Amino acid sequence: MTIPSDKSPTARFIPLCVPEIQGNAWAYVKECLDTNWVSSVGSYVDRFERDLAEYVGTRYAVATVNGTSALHTALLVAGIGPDDEVLTSTLTFIAPANAIRYVGAWPVFIDADPHYWQMDPEKVVRFLDEECVRRDGSLYNKTTHRPVKAILPVHLLGHPVDMDPIRDAAERYGLVIIEDATESLGATYKGRMTGTLGHMACFSFNGNKVITSGGGGMIVTDREDWATRAKYLTTQAKDDPIEYVHHEIGYNYRLPNLLAALGVAQLECLDEYLRVKRRIAATYAEAFARVPGITGMSQAEWAGSIFWMYTVLVDAERYPLNSRQLLRRLGERGIQSRPLWQPIHLSRPHRSATAYRCSVSETLFRQALSLPCSVGLSREDQQFVCEIIANPGG
Repeated sequence: MTIPSDKSPTARFIPLCVPEIQGNAWAYVKECLDTNWVSSVGSYVDRFERDLAEYVGTRYAVATVNGTSALHTALLVAGIGPDDEVLTSTLTFIAPANAIRYVGAWPVFIDADPHYWQMDPEKVVRFLDEECVRRDGSLYNKTTHRPVKAILPVHLLGHPVDMDPIRDAAERYGLVIIEDATESLGATYKGRMTGTLGHMACFSFNGNKVITSGGGGMIVTDREDWATRAKYLTTQAKDDPIEYVHHEIGYNYRLPNLLAALGVAQLECLDEYLRVKRRIAATYAEAFARVPGITGMSQAEWAGSIFWMYTVLVDAERYPLNSRQLLRRLGERGIQSRPLWQPIHLSRPHRSATAYRCSVSETLFRQALSLPCSVGLSREDQQFVCEIIANPGG
């Protein structure tokens, strides 16, 4: 989306990543308004669940009000509780770590790999093999003496985590895998969709994701009992279809039909959106191949990335500016960009949790900058971004 008022470079604004509303969105939302089915019950909730499960390739999907509630529910369904430990990515948005704490468990932060910036599978295996011990049929962290129960890898920026070593380790130690596939809807790992690589997976449909329902999330799984349990917990744990009888504490995590209608329409456009995302990534990659000190995103040979948020590394020893100086320079020209997240092991609420050799994530945090990559980004605006980065002093 571009908002020019004249031909001056300072008159344009190029946002980082905004929704693209196309297709049947207006018609489906209008149907909800016309029929009064706007709240947490309605045909579009069921349809969104069914369509997403079919797209990803799982048997079941359960809609939630956002991605964080999906993560929270998935952890509860998996039986993760107080003083358990869950291995998760340190370089990501803070939601997975917060959700782990919601259930009283503790995150163990794992570093990013230096090539694709995903959870480092070698460090996952090394931590489990060297820093943990089996006792009484369970695996325990040698330092904290807490039981290690699960692995929560986050597929960052549209690229999948290298899952085979993690899956092998999880099977060897009896650990549950819950994928945070929020940023990778449509990405593949060795031909399989993210969201199908563990026991459960969670998605978010926030406004900056590749498809959006405004808010919204989803849990997907092949286990009927887990899907049933997730639906029960997210709908206030109601035990009688008529009477207000509750045998457990539940949560108001239901997705409104109005938002589900938008999600259904967006999902119909997903393949086209992914085609555009990959074209934008290819254009950036070609442009920055000639710019010393700017390194674009890599894609593993086993991966089908969707390049959700196109991100570069800025090497201040080879480029005139560091990442934050470039951020300010782009802002002066009406171009929105942003750093990656502060590694969560450095975040004040989570500093008491275990962090396992997280130096790569700290380097990526200093150097990384995400660039405009909306589905609606025009070729002209993308070319303008490339020109400013190629010649930051111009």
